[in-house]
Amino acid sequence: MLTRPDVAIVGAGPVGLAIAWRCATRGLRVAVHDPAPGSGASRVAAGMLAPVAEAYFGERELTGLLTASAARWPGFAADLTAATGSEFGYRTDGTLVVGLTGDDLAEARRLWSYQQGLGLPISALRPSQLREREPALTPRLRGGAVAPGDHQVDPRRLVDALRVAAGQAGATLLPGAVTRLAEVDAPVVVVAAGCGAAALTGLPVRPVKGQVLRLRAPDQRPPGFRHVIRGYADGESVYLVPRDDGEVVLGATVEERTDTEVTTGAVLRLLRAAVDLVPELAEYALTEATAGLRPGTPDNAPILGPLPDRPGVLAATGHHRHGIVLTPVTADLITDLIVTGQPDPLLIPFTADRFH
Repeated sequence: MLTRPDVAIVGAGPVGLAIAWRCATRGLRVAVHDPAPGSGASRVAAGMLAPVAEAYFGERELTGLLTASAARWPGFAADLTAATGSEFGYRTDGTLVVGLTGDDLAEARRLWSYQQGLGLPISALRPSQLREREPALTPRLRGGAVAPGDHQVDPRRLVDALRVAAGQAGATLLPGAVTRLAEVDAPVVVVAAGCGAAALTGLPVRPVKGQVLRLRAPDQRPPGFRHVIRGYADGESVYLVPRDDGEVVLGATVEERTDTEVTTGAVLRLLRAAVDLVPELAEYALTEATAGLRPGTPDNAPILGPLPDRPGVLAATGHHRHGIVLTPVTADLITDLIVTGQPDPLLIPFTADRFH
C-alpha cells in the first residue's frame, strides 16, 4: 500500500516532474498523477531557452522571471546530468535574430532595441557578420542580431531525464487521471496540469494552439547551422532549432483555437519562411507535423503559488510559450515554498490573486 505522500503533483510535464524531483531530493514523499507523462505542450515544444528573444513589450516582470530561470539552467542541467547520466540536448550556441527584408529588419530592430533598453544581451550584426557565423543563411538577409545567452534543450529528452531523476529520488508516478482535486489525498497538492488546470482549479488558463514541424538533414548529417535562428521573412515570424542528431524543429503558429489539427496553410507559411532564411532546408525531409496547446493566461505569465481560498493547493501552470525555460525557477520556487512555507519575492507578481 502506497504511503500517503507529503506532496501530490497533478501533471507530469517538465514543470511537474522537475518539482517532483526537487521535492523528493529534499526528503519529501512525492506522488505524481498523470496518465500520459510528457504528452502535453512539451511534446510539441521546440525547447528554446530564450529570455532575451522572448522579451516582449509590456512584460517586464515576466522578462525578469525568464532571465532568472535562464541563469539557473546551467546548474539545473548539470544536476540532472549528474543524477541520470543522460544527455537531453542542452546546447549553448546562442540565437541569431534575422530579418529578410527591410520591413522585416525594422520589425526585428524595434523589438531588440526594446530588449537592449532593458539591459539584455543582444547585439546588432551586419549581414556579412551573420553569414560569417552561419554560412547557411541566405545572402538576401538585410541584417540581424545575436543573443549569445539564448540557448536550447530537447523537451522530449528532458521529460525522459526528469522521469528518471524523480523516480531515482523516490517520487512515485501514478498513471490515473485526476478529474477533481478532492480525489487527491495529500497535505499539499501542486497543479502542474497545463491547460487542464482550468477545469481543476477555475484559473483563467486557456489553450493557445501552436503548429510545429520537424525536418531532418540528408544522409544523417547534422544540420548545416548550429545557432537557433529566429527570423522574420516577408512578415512571417519563424524559428529554426537545430539538433545534434540532424533534426530541425521549425515553428510555430500562435492561434486562439482549441483544436490540434495540422493545417496546410500553416505548414506552407512556416516552410516558405524557413526556406527563405535557410535555403538548404528545401532538401531536408519533412518528418513530423504536429499541433499542441500551450497553457495561456490573460497576461501571458505563469500562475505560481497558493490558490486563494484553497488551503494546501498550489499552482504551477499557465507558462504559455515559456514552460521549458521556466522549468528550473518554477521547480525551485514551488519546492522552497513547500519546504519553508515562505514565498520567495520572485513569486509575488505571479500568484493567482492577481486575477481577482
